[in-house]
Amino acid sequence: MGSYLISLLPVVLMLVLLGSSVDAYWPPSPGYWPSSKVGPVSFYKGFRNLWGPQHQRMDQNALNLWLDRASGSGFKSVKPFRSGYFGASIKLQPGYTAGVITSLYLSNNEAHPGFHDEVDIEFLGTTFGKPYTLQTNVYISGSGDGKIIGREMKYRLWFDPTSGFHHYAILWNPKEIIFLVDDIPIRRYPKKSAATFPLRPMWLYGSIWDASSWATEDAWCHPVSASPYRSGGLTRKQYQAMRWVQTHSMVYDYCKDYKRDHSLTPECWR
Repeated sequence: MGSYLISLLPVVLMLVLLGSSVDAYWPPSPGYWPSSKVGPVSFYKGFRNLWGPQHQRMDQNALNLWLDRASGSGFKSVKPFRSGYFGASIKLQPGYTAGVITSLYLSNNEAHPGFHDEVDIEFLGTTFGKPYTLQTNVYISGSGDGKIIGREMKYRLWFDPTSGFHHYAILWNPKEIIFLVDDIPIRRYPKKSAATFPLRPMWLYGSIWDASSWATEDAWCHPVSASPYRSGGLTRKQYQAMRWVQTHSMVYDYCKDYKRDHSLTPECWR
């Protein structure tokens, strides 16, 4: 395996939340930009290396992570959170990256091994000439018990994620989880019941690793919103932008996979 590099600008955490024409190849303006409401957190203040320290380097204001035959690398937030806005500006490695997973995710796996919660943004590596796939996923008490319920939605982005930095974020509050790319909502996962929504504290992780074989403190904060509405939800323009992405860029939706048993995924019920 060769060497793969990922660069991340300062990771953004939000703990207190203080129009253009439609292009066939670009989402319409969401009309609201949550990332503009937050400021960056110093990596050394908010995070620690989790593994592969020799494959992690600060270069000016960017954190570089890379994978080679010896190891990948990962980091973890110092504190857990019960809600918040979690984002990073990421530039991916071009070329052949098959089997490589680059991820930004929330998890409490170390606190609850075998039945943890997790909210994922993952970039699935690819071969020459083919685009990356961005995968979002939500797990609820769902690992290690033989009843893993993945809630995957996959996208082919409307831009080249290797040509420059783009901002990817997870907004998690007591009512919903919203995934955003450059402030454009691409997915909303509402709370349907306590059994299908993460309620326990989670830490923020970032990593690059070889997936070819598939291998505290209780921080409270005010609920956050991806829209101007303090009660949560999205505006009409944000829904329009999200529908554009789901129409033009989504390549897999677990709710529309009729081979799966949806008796335990009420968010798919109509």
